[in-house]
Amino acid sequence: MARRGNLFVVSGPAGAGKSEIVKTVLRKHPDVRLSVSCTTRAPRPGEVDGVSYHFVDDARFDELVAEGAFYEWAHVHQNRYGTLKSAVQKGLDDGHDLILEIDVQGCLQVLEQNPDAVGVFVCPPSRENLEKRLRHRGTETEESIRVRLGNVAGEVATAYRYDYVIIHQDWADVPNALEIAADELYAIITARRLERRNRIEFLDALTASLKK
Repeated sequence: MARRGNLFVVSGPAGAGKSEIVKTVLRKHPDVRLSVSCTTRAPRPGEVDGVSYHFVDDARFDELVAEGAFYEWAHVHQNRYGTLKSAVQKGLDDGHDLILEIDVQGCLQVLEQNPDAVGVFVCPPSRENLEKRLRHRGTETEESIRVRLGNVAGEVATAYRYDYVIIHQDWADVPNALEIAADELYAIITARRLERRNRIEFLDALTASLKK
């Protein structure tokens, strides 16, 4: 029987670096996959349906919401994005370990609906560092930075509900901070694979062979 995959939900404040951490893990470890979201936006050049996103129109998205097909969904820049339960379950049934990178509220919804999911919260080392990262992006207005920093306290308060917390250190102090954080995320994935419950079939087979 094929091993069932594990779901890892990665979240944290904007600017904490979670996207770069996830990208680094996916680049270094092809045995881990990114969960594919559903969206109402049109495909961009080079994007493939079912690989980049599950592309649907507004009417179909409405139907999926009514059917309770999403773990979570939200409006983002005039389009809607959601995490399809069916897509996640198929990936897990096929034996793939999946990373789902979403915002804090969406993550908590997934964790409530899927007790087997592993919550990973990515934190900046300090408020000052987070502000520096937001400013370094060059895409945020002063008002946007103020709002985001104002939201951080509430987001960090939810970290107590996660299974793991990764502190993404300041690159100025720790030049390889990204690699360290990515290695920590993969260590969490590895530890999950090694849990006794994921080794039951092997242990049963070994025990049976030793009794012959």
